[in-house]
This record gives sequence, structure tokens and C-alpha cells, in this order.
Amino acid sequence: MFTLDNLFLLLTGLIAAYLCWFFYQRYQLHKALHNLYYLMGFAVLLVSGLLLIFLGLDILASPYVLTVASLIPLGISMGLAEEYFPAWKTYFKWFAAIGFLAIAVTSIGGMDALKKIAVPLFHGVAGLVIFIGPFVAKDAPKGFWWVGIGGVLIGLGGIALAFISLGKQLLFFSPEFVMLILTPLLFLMAGAFALGFTKKG
Repeated sequence: MFTLDNLFLLLTGLIAAYLCWFFYQRYQLHKALHNLYYLMGFAVLLVSGLLLIFLGLDILASPYVLTVASLIPLGISMGLAEEYFPAWKTYFKWFAAIGFLAIAVTSIGGMDALKKIAVPLFHGVAGLVIFIGPFVAKDAPKGFWWVGIGGVLIGLGGIALAFISLGKQLLFFSPEFVMLILTPLLFLMAGAFALGFTKKG
């Protein structure tokens, strides 16, 4: 049965597919590495949305899904670092690589104590980069701050899901409340990213 959740996921997938096309076209023009990082993040968002449509929200409990989904904030934040903050992009790439490995090992390996540190830490830092970066980036297009709004939404959703996967609750983000707002949140997040990244000036 096609539900409201599936409608939001479908719309999110369409926006993610458009952004994948947008960044692929931009990479073809300039061969700039940051476009590949952005492309990776939105390709994972597209695949995640399709999986949620066909397999249901229950797959969010899978450690493999949590691991792969971490590439969304990590990919977008690496793109921002590469494009707008060259002075520390190398350090951030190492941080992102270590973060992805830490999330993968602790999630798939069932190391709950370390997972409680790794997931909020690396998701949180990546979310902060996506949130703050667009507001302080030099020579960014007018309206690029929409990417920062997307960063707020991805940070809230990601950290709330992380706490739920640990059996905890973040503030008023109960498992029921997160599942209620998750698909609209993903749609709004994707829309904010589209508004910010496609600005010409």
C-alpha cells in the first residue's frame, strides 16, 4: 500500500536524483573533486530512500543501513571542506574516513559502548560542518545558507536515529515521534539542499 511516508520518500528520492545529476554535470565541466563528494552523499540518500520505500522503515535498525547512511552527512561535509575550506580539508578527510570506519566497526561488530560515542560524535561534527559551513564560506552563492538549514535537519534526524538505535531517547525524540517526522524531515532536508546548492549567485 502506498502511504504518506512513501510519498515523502519518493519526493526525497526525486530531489536526490536531480542533485546527483546536477553534481555529475558540474563534475564533467570542472573535474572538481568536491562535486564527487556531494554526488556520493546524494547517491546514498537516493538509494536509502528507495530501500525505505520497498523494505519499510524497519530496516533503519540494521547496522549496515546505519553505516552506509553515515556517508550522507560525511560526503556532503567533505564536499564543503574541499570546496570552501581548503586549509583544513585534508584533516577533515582523515576525520571522515576514521569516522566511517568507527561507525562501521562498532555498529556491525555490536560494540554498543563504543557505538554510543562514535555515532553521535562523527554524525554531530559532520552535521555542524554542514550547518555552520555555508554561513561562513567565502565567495559562496547568495542563498547558499539553505544548505546550512539542510544541515540542521540532517543533524537532528541523524542524531535522533542514532539514539534510537542505541535504545535511548534524545530530548522529546521518542522512537514513535522520530518515525512520525522522519520522512517529512528527509523531504525538507533534501529540498533545502537543492535550494542551496543550485544557487548560481
